[in-house]
Amino acid sequence: MTASKRSAGAARAAAACRWLFLPVALPVAAVSAVRAVPADWPVLGVQLVAFTPWFAVPGAAAVVLAFAGRRRWQQVVGAVLLGCQALWLFPLDIREPAAEAAAPVPLVAMTINAELGGADASGIVGMVRDRHVDLLAVEEYTPALERKLTEAGLDQLLPHRVAHAREGAGGAAVYSTYKLKEAGVLPGTQFTMPVARLELADGSGTSLRIVAVHTLAPVGDALQQWRSDLAAVGRVDNGAGPLLLAGDFNATYDHHEFRSLLAGTGGSRTLVDVAASLGSRLVPTWPMRGYRLPGITLDHLVTSPDIRGSNYSVQRVPGTDHAAVVATLHIKGS
Repeated sequence: MTASKRSAGAARAAAACRWLFLPVALPVAAVSAVRAVPADWPVLGVQLVAFTPWFAVPGAAAVVLAFAGRRRWQQVVGAVLLGCQALWLFPLDIREPAAEAAAPVPLVAMTINAELGGADASGIVGMVRDRHVDLLAVEEYTPALERKLTEAGLDQLLPHRVAHAREGAGGAAVYSTYKLKEAGVLPGTQFTMPVARLELADGSGTSLRIVAVHTLAPVGDALQQWRSDLAAVGRVDNGAGPLLLAGDFNATYDHHEFRSLLAGTGGSRTLVDVAASLGSRLVPTWPMRGYRLPGITLDHLVTSPDIRGSNYSVQRVPGTDHAAVVATLHIKGS
């Protein structure tokens, strides 16, 4: 091959890369704008920003295309987009718990969205037994699942419960090894979100306040209700005593609505996402089956700053498209 032919081929390849840059970079730019600007974006923007971590892949591809295409402005744009993606992957605003108590009380907490009650009851109970779970929050908790969990032996492991079984997706329950006192439900939410108090086992009289969280998914006309549900969850914090928000938030750390909840908007103190504080923010919890989509983290354990997390893990459960989330919580006593 002559030098002129090689030069012509390289020119055509560079031109192709310049053309390909645009369809690759534009979606990354759009998602980056939604992630960067804390506005009330429409449904499509809210849904796309949930997949922000995955846009690092086309972001890197855009940089490669820009340098192969030999256009300076594309190189600059590609580098900026990739830099933004790196910032979203490793955000600087992750909150940490307060200094550890001298003798914190350990409690193993787990949450699972049972997908219309279809989760395998034996699988849930086996996980509770194997992981020595002290506290279990179940979303999409139906009367049929309640019976199956009892038959599988959950009541022997976690004998205390605050339960609101509903057909469909609206029910929720909290099970515990320790006594629970029901403290009502969050007002104004689409799904039932029970609130309970648990007396810690250290004899200090300190109680842990728990909310089984399940917000409406931001799809179709439900977007405003999703925002309202998250705001209601944020308002539950009155600034006193240990708090645990456990469940399916239908939101990722990349949603500004979720970050506002953690920042204390609507409450009186900041909150801690256990997964983010332990470097496990990107471990997906949905979808585990049924949807051909990249995995994202919708299920969370969120605590007050006087609780430190450890041993965080995400566990698959047959029969549901959500994974279970488990962590040990070290709770500061009085």
